[in-house]
Amino acid sequence: MSTGSAGGRRRLPLSLRRRAVPWERQRPTWREARPAVIAGALKRAQARPSGNWYVVGASRDVRADRPLARTVAGQEVVLWRDAGGRPVAGPGICPHLGAPLRDSPVRCGTLVCHWHGLALDGGPSAGWEPFPVHDDGVLLWVRLDAVGGEPPLDAPVVPVRPARALTAVYTGTGTCEPEDVVANRLDPWHGAWFHPYSFVDLTVTGAPDGSDGSEDAFTVDVSFKVAGRLVVPVRAVFTAPEPRTVVMRIAEGEGAGSVVESHATPLGTDGRGRPRTAVVEAVVAASDRPGFALARGAAPLLRPLVRAAAGRLWRDDLAYAERRWALRSTGRFPG
Repeated sequence: MSTGSAGGRRRLPLSLRRRAVPWERQRPTWREARPAVIAGALKRAQARPSGNWYVVGASRDVRADRPLARTVAGQEVVLWRDAGGRPVAGPGICPHLGAPLRDSPVRCGTLVCHWHGLALDGGPSAGWEPFPVHDDGVLLWVRLDAVGGEPPLDAPVVPVRPARALTAVYTGTGTCEPEDVVANRLDPWHGAWFHPYSFVDLTVTGAPDGSDGSEDAFTVDVSFKVAGRLVVPVRAVFTAPEPRTVVMRIAEGEGAGSVVESHATPLGTDGRGRPRTAVVEAVVAASDRPGFALARGAAPLLRPLVRAAAGRLWRDDLAYAERRWALRSTGRFPG
């Protein structure tokens, strides 16, 4: 099957694996996946400023008739849009008698407490103080200075995204801390071993050494599986722009410029005192192929498929993060 064109560009983004090997015969990566390299990248990520901003969900998750409710590090938070469509956020506890504002309706941009009718329009009222909120067009962020304890930033550290993209957001939760999620994403060597249904022929061609002036990034050549031996080969670069975010950017190949943002948000502890963390992953896909406009037009149909694919990967990766936390919390983690 020919996929070339007169200009050297593939008519189709697919390649045929001609030297496919069974899973157990692929090249081991454990020697390259040095714990010190992963730990060093994690430590540098944790030292970067977040400005106390936390991802709480997708922009489209906010409905007109009720708030979006989240818990961040044990803090109840509600978000909704005011009469002008602007996002507002604040504590999820009514200052009157403590009603759960997550259960209260929104009417004409005003959140009305369902216990006694206290109306909140997003401004300070009756002891209720709003939180700074940011809508980047894909995700919603809330700034919680009392939780983060850092010098605040006016806006979150939002990665550069392609224009005219297809976007989808997946959310999952696990028993771990944000650092365990970030460490998982800063270990690209596990991809073809742990996720053979999605990735093959993975080679990490560049890893950061922490030296001054070098790019703090992992560069990976990998092929995404489509069906059988059909794959889409790309070069991807992983970076951590702030403590709770890892970004994978397609640097070369089909969809160059597309990004997958993995954000880790602490939720609090469960009934057994174990930490819970939410993964909010934004897939921002772009292509300069003429047919991609049709894909954007079919976004409502494609988003559930993208979320399902992300969910399959995170079923495994959250197990990785949970295992890492379980070992760390009992002093058994070998890394």
